[in-house]
Amino acid sequence: MAKTKAQQIMDHEHVHTEQEVTQAIRDIAAEFEPYIIRQRRHFHKYPEASLHEVRTTSDICGQLDAMNIPYERPLETGVVATLRGTAPDAYRADGTPRRRLLLRADIDALPVTERTDVEYASANEGYMHACGHDCHIAMMLGTLQILRHMTDDIHGEIRIVFQPSEENGKGAKMMCNQGVTEGVDGAFAMHIWSEVDAGKISVEPGPRMANTDWFRIDIHGTSCHGAMPQRGADAVMAAAEIVNALQTIVSREISPYEPAVVTVGEIHGGTARNVIAGSAYLTGTVRTYSDTAHEMMPELIKRIVTHTAMALGADAELTDYTVANVKVENEAASSERARAALVKVLGEGAVGRYRGTLSGEDFSAYLQHVPGMLAFVGCRNPQIGATFAQHSCFYKVDESVLAKGSMLAAQYAVDFLAEE
Repeated sequence: MAKTKAQQIMDHEHVHTEQEVTQAIRDIAAEFEPYIIRQRRHFHKYPEASLHEVRTTSDICGQLDAMNIPYERPLETGVVATLRGTAPDAYRADGTPRRRLLLRADIDALPVTERTDVEYASANEGYMHACGHDCHIAMMLGTLQILRHMTDDIHGEIRIVFQPSEENGKGAKMMCNQGVTEGVDGAFAMHIWSEVDAGKISVEPGPRMANTDWFRIDIHGTSCHGAMPQRGADAVMAAAEIVNALQTIVSREISPYEPAVVTVGEIHGGTARNVIAGSAYLTGTVRTYSDTAHEMMPELIKRIVTHTAMALGADAELTDYTVANVKVENEAASSERARAALVKVLGEGAVGRYRGTLSGEDFSAYLQHVPGMLAFVGCRNPQIGATFAQHSCFYKVDESVLAKGSMLAAQYAVDFLAEE
């Protein structure tokens, strides 16, 4: 039986040139592209909530077993795998790798009811991979398929983290608490992205995703008959005024040159249609890039909340303000390495331009320990209906970009570990 391109490369033991390494990455990725797409569709069909990714974890482990890649499960869900390079200088005399890179893919889904027409649509009612984490799993498995066939070109060790619970901002911190960044020299991740055209990948330096905070505001009024509003203090009215007043933070308190968002996502109040509400509460999120704006937000919200409610005869307080994730900021050297890797495997035409987003990402937790970067893998393609935003029930991706993401990650890993 004729050997596949991957098997031929594995059998070819001489030291490869940079051009040969890149060509090998392209060849193996082409061979495994159907596998990558098949994996994406499988994980898309069986989405699971944050911290409940039981089947997802098991299925990832099954793929790692098939590739003979060792792994550990430091948490109930999620996996940490290790790919050891076999280049002569990959390990020091004491057995430690000369360099170690962390690659991360998140694995959880969202509480969204899918409304697409694809044959592999979610089989788990009420949950959907509407943010593309199914693609992240598939791209990472594709990266491993590439790299496991060319370990002689890996001058160190790769730690692959399949991370649970990104959507609620807990998973990265949990993995870091398990020590996954210990002994690591750098970190790399990818996010499939609906605002970048398919075939383009954005790897620019600097802030890429925002500081993400959550808040809750409780309002206390005085209930009374709905036909006698003068006898009470309407908590719903105060809540409505607070929603509007909070928008003046962005329009009047923050410099127009500093991106910021204050969003109230929930408003709850009242018990009956003919009763002036005695209580209400709001929950929402704040997104910022600059450290100054980030630090100002809690006090600005408190001031507006307190005085707006007071003007309407009610009391209100900021009862919770939680920093979920700090911003994802790509290190300049890591971004330049990614740009060079991207040009190698896909050419200058694949270098995308993207301003960044005020969406959040807990990959920032790893970047607080080690330098690194996150790439946006474009998947927008109007011709196939892949135009809907992240978190949409209609979310679709152009699957032809998945192997490209795997190629970038593989080239980045090889280049990173080859550096002195």
